[in-house]
Amino acid sequence: MANQQSLSGLSKFGDLKKRLLFLLGALVVFRIGGHIPVPGVDAVALAKLFEGARDGIFGMLNMFSGGSLERFSIFAIGIMPYISASIIVQLASEIVPSLKALKKEGEAGRKIITKYTRYGTVLLAVLQSFWAASSVYKQGVVVTTALEFYISTVVCLVTGTMFLMWLGEQITERGIGNGISLIITAGIVSGIPSGIVQLLTLSERSMLMAVSIVIGILLLIYAVVYFESAQRKVPVHYAKRQFGSGMMPGQSIHMPFKLNMAGVIPPIFASSIILFPSTLLGWFGSNSTNSVLHKVAAMLQHGQPLYIVLFATTIIFFCYFYTALVFSPKEMAENLKKSGAFVPGIRPGEQTSRYLEKVVLRLTLFGALYITIICLIPEILTTAWNVTINFGGTSLLILVVVTMDFRTQINSYIMSSQYEDLMSRPDMKSLSRK
Repeated sequence: MANQQSLSGLSKFGDLKKRLLFLLGALVVFRIGGHIPVPGVDAVALAKLFEGARDGIFGMLNMFSGGSLERFSIFAIGIMPYISASIIVQLASEIVPSLKALKKEGEAGRKIITKYTRYGTVLLAVLQSFWAASSVYKQGVVVTTALEFYISTVVCLVTGTMFLMWLGEQITERGIGNGISLIITAGIVSGIPSGIVQLLTLSERSMLMAVSIVIGILLLIYAVVYFESAQRKVPVHYAKRQFGSGMMPGQSIHMPFKLNMAGVIPPIFASSIILFPSTLLGWFGSNSTNSVLHKVAAMLQHGQPLYIVLFATTIIFFCYFYTALVFSPKEMAENLKKSGAFVPGIRPGEQTSRYLEKVVLRLTLFGALYITIICLIPEILTTAWNVTINFGGTSLLILVVVTMDFRTQINSYIMSSQYEDLMSRPDMKSLSRK
């Protein structure tokens, strides 16, 4: 009997080992693909050209793609088209009546919405790959004809994005954690060695500054872990209910609300919205350093006061926007009312909806301020010390949040496996029959 239980436990953990190995293999494939270049580009000339464009939208996309954009590989535009399409479809599902109805149809509706998201990913990937191809072609680093380069680039980049989307779905299904988030995290982690080299170079010039940066990063990591673990527990009471021939006694539980309900979406979209126009302005005003466009582009670069103000404003806006997109207090209040639950001291229905909305709005305010401060501290300090460290607040936030979620997923998988093993024991089976 004991040997049978131990073998069952080993099989459960063996499945976890297979999932972790599949995740590791998928991330290795992602890193290999990031070094396969798109044909028709002079890699040396492109690398020199990229040295002067690390602070714009190229720098941010290059960070998320693990350096693929700098090498102009088949994963150059990364998984961002899929993320953008997902946000657009989620927004449309709250506005368009037909999509809103699909959202309420359960698994069948979710599959249709997923199909629309994939179509949107293809469309955005085509647009972004064509934009990337035209940007590279204008820099004079292409060694083939224009038509051949545009066709091969669009096909390679769109295929690379769709492959990453499929790989992320496979990681979610056959691995551990959210596949898309882990792919983005792997891209950011690949830039850590270059950041360490930068710190070592900086330590030769100023050891105190390098140590201060390391201590600051550790404190920021601690702050992110602390605030991401923070919850507001709303008490919920279930009244006595008829269950079969007997009565189920009332019970009290807590409904947890995270301080940061928007996750890492706000800083990502805020960076994109600010850096994209600044990059365009820099191109159009590159012919003259005294032009208005060039001056505006310079004001929108990292560390500049205008960039900091706009960055903070857009982060706060997207925190409220995305929270309103994923959380519906009216729907939650209706579900509580249907299940016979209520918040003590609050009438079910409309009053519960207003109460939950007020709680979420207050949490979103503090969550937005927390995310803004975390993202701005590295910007301000690196500007004040006149150092360049490719490890900003957005990348730090993504790393810590995804790592915490990954740990939670592993713990949940282990607990569910132990629970299934416990319920499969003969004594528990006989108890459940009684």
